[in-house]
Amino acid sequence: MSRRFSVRPVRQRDLPRILKIEAASFGPDAYDRKLFAEYARISPRLFLVAEARRVCGYSIACILAAGARAELVSIAIDPAFLGSGAAAALMESTFRRLRLRKIARITLIVKITNRRARRFYENFGFRKLRRAPAYYEDGADGILMAKEL
Repeated sequence: MSRRFSVRPVRQRDLPRILKIEAASFGPDAYDRKLFAEYARISPRLFLVAEARRVCGYSIACILAAGARAELVSIAIDPAFLGSGAAAALMESTFRRLRLRKIARITLIVKITNRRARRFYENFGFRKLRRAPAYYEDGADGILMAKEL
């Protein structure tokens, strides 16, 4: 399934939809409204939504203090839109925005058991750097990955 998506910075009115996507994607591990509001405040140009008539996914990236590196904090897609290209549209837009800011590298941590996400990141050129033991609240390990931009 291939659709066209528009990608734009988040708006406050997007938060209820984002919270639904977050809950459907992460269940009890979902971020809360306060955290999303904080990311909208501190990283407004890199908190993005993908739309196809309605918001169907989001991604959050932050430029780290040193200014040469960014972190992909989270990305989630409405389950009805998985495999549609929404996540790819968000990643491509994030990379483009980071390159315009002269950011050389982006990192992320993904749950070791999330094979679908790991494959997705590898397809976008992320490579494994190291294991992050007991990174998640449930005690699961993560994998630190990075991509040179």
